[in-house]
Amino acid sequence: MNLVQVLFYVMAFVVVASALFVASSKNLVRSIFMFFITLFGLAGLYVLALADFVAVTQIVIYVGGVLILILFAFMLSGKETLGILQQQKGKFISFNKLPAILFALLFFVVMINVVLKTDAPNLPWIKQATAANAVIKPNDIMTDNIGINLMTRYLLPFEAISILLMVALVGAAHLARKEKGTV
Repeated sequence: MNLVQVLFYVMAFVVVASALFVASSKNLVRSIFMFFITLFGLAGLYVLALADFVAVTQIVIYVGGVLILILFAFMLSGKETLGILQQQKGKFISFNKLPAILFALLFFVVMINVVLKTDAPNLPWIKQATAANAVIKPNDIMTDNIGINLMTRYLLPFEAISILLMVALVGAAHLARKEKGTV
């Protein structure tokens, strides 16, 4: 095993463990900070996959945007609401959650089955890309190509996504503000 594989397994373990902690923790503050670790670990996995632009986008948009919005919503919510959320009793595995757990287990079995039965090096599209030398190498500069395409060919979808993100920001601010006369 080489260093890249060791780093992959370490980061994959960190991402999966922190994501499970986020899903199972009843403490909202700890869940938010573990979500921060999950998002950074995912960015590290993108770097290992030679997707540097996606890794930077992951950090800027999700860690710098979405996670900060979650923190603001948490800080602006009242103590009563947070107290009610943390006092909800229930086990991680209960009868009420059985359909969701079964669905998650079914999805996990299907995913493991696909990974085990896929012979990735012998897939036709991978063989064609390798034969045509159309593979990403560690010294390729992909960010220039992405920037040119975003500002020419994909300008309209890029602007539509920016408007969608602005609407989500305004909606989050509207939901976080307190109405007069409410607790």
